[in-house]
Amino acid sequence: MPQDAALDRLGSTARIARDLIRFDTTNYGEGRSNGEAEAAHYVEAELRDMGLEPLLVDAAPGRTSVIARVDGRYEHPVDRSRGERPALVVHGHLDVVPADPANWSVDPFAGEIRDGMLWGRGAVDMKNMDAMMLTALRLTIETGGPNRDLVVAFFSDEENGGVFGSHHVVTEHPQLFAGATEAISEVGGYSVELAGRRAYLLQTGEKALVWIKLVARGTAAHGSRVITNNAVTKLAEAVVTLGRQQWPLHLTDTTRQLLAELARLLDADPEQVGPDELLLRSGTAAGFLTATVRTTTNPTVLQAGYKHNVIPDRAEALIDIRTLPGQEDAVLAEVQHLVGDDIEVIVMHRDLGLENPFSGPLVDEMVATLQRHDPGAEVLPYLLSGGTDNKALSLLGITGYGFAPLKLTPELDFPAMFHGVDERVPLDALEFGHAALTDLLTRY
Repeated sequence: MPQDAALDRLGSTARIARDLIRFDTTNYGEGRSNGEAEAAHYVEAELRDMGLEPLLVDAAPGRTSVIARVDGRYEHPVDRSRGERPALVVHGHLDVVPADPANWSVDPFAGEIRDGMLWGRGAVDMKNMDAMMLTALRLTIETGGPNRDLVVAFFSDEENGGVFGSHHVVTEHPQLFAGATEAISEVGGYSVELAGRRAYLLQTGEKALVWIKLVARGTAAHGSRVITNNAVTKLAEAVVTLGRQQWPLHLTDTTRQLLAELARLLDADPEQVGPDELLLRSGTAAGFLTATVRTTTNPTVLQAGYKHNVIPDRAEALIDIRTLPGQEDAVLAEVQHLVGDDIEVIVMHRDLGLENPFSGPLVDEMVATLQRHDPGAEVLPYLLSGGTDNKALSLLGITGYGFAPLKLTPELDFPAMFHGVDERVPLDALEFGHAALTDLLTRY
């Protein structure tokens, strides 16, 4: 069946996700980006067509976020002023990480339909959720409106820590989130298979983010000389040290809950099976879960030199550090100790970790929603090893969860899709997510 015919048959969620993928909103970090403006204007048009009045916020030229407010159903106007049902923020981001077409089996920005899936950069992270938000919101409005006020946001620059996106909007326009106490966004509510049984991972927290640059200095010289003070050598030693560092196990309330549930579902004795082994038994979910019980320090970028026969006097490396909430300062101190005083450690960007309870009315409704749409499925809490724009919203006292519901086939390695090659999402998972999200917005 031709691609467009298949999309017409499957509905608007896949069409919108495809359209968004075709906007190349690549974010290279450190302020370098193709920009989100075109995608933002597309989203703005969709929201206006629903009768809303979205606001465009530019943190820098082309770095555009879109925010709209949706009135909820209240029997009496005074109910809203009393805060009986506080507003809910539903948010996504429009930027994506780079994709090298040479490594992909499809054009990463073509939005191709193949094998019952939508392929392309952003199919999972997170233009799928952006599309689900738009179609769920449209249906919710058409059928009487949400049960409470909604603040719907499509942020720019999430892949750079939200400097030109959520953090800018929260700092410069906090009034846009007035009355909101909770939020939902990406990387939660997706299914995994545990011992032949489907379960959903609901994201209740996320690790802290600390992006650092290592700088090594040495003696510039001819490449043929004996130079012991070589900046590249010193940097390489520091990079290897951090890249191979085995950080100690540290459990939080969330990871303890998760491990207890995994032990129950996998019929494992937690006294005999350690946390690492238990997480590895979770199948494809281990791609995310193994990183949630300890700090990680991953080298990502190296820069040094300008000619084969010139020893440079400076070498740099970028390290992506993710710590458990509250451990940032201690980890930074240990990093400096590990690399030595001769290596300069520069913090490029830092953002806090979050841990929220797996309880309360919103959690109860998210769990109930998943179980209505997939009866008998288990729902488990987990701590995200990455980060989301919930970090910025938490500065306003807004408690954020990950709820981008997807019912996935067990053979799909979903964690590998994030920032990976050949990113893709099943079309029927988009339809599941649209229906579940509509249900949540209508009821909660």
